[in-house]
Amino acid sequence: MIYLDNSATTEICEASKEKMRQAFENFANPSSRHFAGIRARESVESARECVFKALGVRNAGSDRLIFTSCGTESNNTAIFGSVFSKKRKDGDRIISTDSEHPSVENALKVLEKQGFEVIRLSTRGGVLDYEQFEHALNDRVILVTLMMVNNETGAYYDVGRFFSEAKRKNPDTVTHCDAVQGFLKCRFAPRKICADLVSISAHKVHGPKGVGALYISGDLIKRRLITPYLHGGGQEGELRSGTENTVGIAGFFGAVENFEEHLDADIQKITALRDLCAGLSELSGARVNKPEGEWAPHIVSITLPDIKSETMLNFLSMKDICVSAGSACSSHSKHLSASLLGFGLGERDADCTLRISLSENNTSEQIYEFADALKEGIDRLVRIRK
Repeated sequence: MIYLDNSATTEICEASKEKMRQAFENFANPSSRHFAGIRARESVESARECVFKALGVRNAGSDRLIFTSCGTESNNTAIFGSVFSKKRKDGDRIISTDSEHPSVENALKVLEKQGFEVIRLSTRGGVLDYEQFEHALNDRVILVTLMMVNNETGAYYDVGRFFSEAKRKNPDTVTHCDAVQGFLKCRFAPRKICADLVSISAHKVHGPKGVGALYISGDLIKRRLITPYLHGGGQEGELRSGTENTVGIAGFFGAVENFEEHLDADIQKITALRDLCAGLSELSGARVNKPEGEWAPHIVSITLPDIKSETMLNFLSMKDICVSAGSACSSHSKHLSASLLGFGLGERDADCTLRISLSENNTSEQIYEFADALKEGIDRLVRIRK
């Protein structure tokens, strides 16, 4: 199998599996006060410290990191938890983009139905519209939520510039970054990009599915601008109730610890594979949707010559090559990709676009084999169409 769908999920690494095996042996509830519970709690706290470090938070101070069930829960907690916070001042405007992940976009649609105004910035060409953002900023803005890396086009957005301007305009504005596709692919730190909230997920970085995390700035907690989304026993510092998934958290710990050891080399390798994939795809007859701004190292979006993406996906799948026709989270939707339309593709081209997403486990030989299969598929399917 040649697996080129790493933005949907990644293979669990051995370090993650080993940490999970150890956690299975220590099955106690981390909220229990006996020695076994204390041992489980220590494992959770070690994982928290490791993820903090990977986020570029060297001295956490009053900052928090809460473990969640996934990136979707982290995004929903950030959005609803800040909008409905106890100390939120009057305001009803939220600024986002026209290309957000469904876990953000659908949460915003819920808020729109409740009377909130959502301004969606253009992402045409893979670049956030700063002029539109400046025009949208006013005293009514309570939340700015922007993804770091678009999960379908690979566009890398300069969210720090937008968050810092939002804070300058109104310090009470909450800033949230969906960094699920950016974590351990791009170097950043929440404080440096002026983010109050940052969402990440384990299974995008060779950890297990079913565990994510949400960074929360100490300033947000101090000013009571975040409220729990899940209520119950008060776990995770009373910010995310529910018994911690100690096995999943341990797997997250192992994956992040392993990734951190050679992160820069991995990013360099993946970037080289991305460029090779883009070049060979064009030679095979596809068009690469390269962002006009910064480009994340692991995602390549290609548009086929009037061949539906599902048709090519099935052709490649028969050759044991896994790619995506868009976001896995919205693969069952019959709607065209908002990200691709926002990028500037027409409806027909959006329906003919594939996503290739890479990890450090991929090789140049696999990319050459994919390109050969892609060319064969294009030649065959175009001939059939004629």
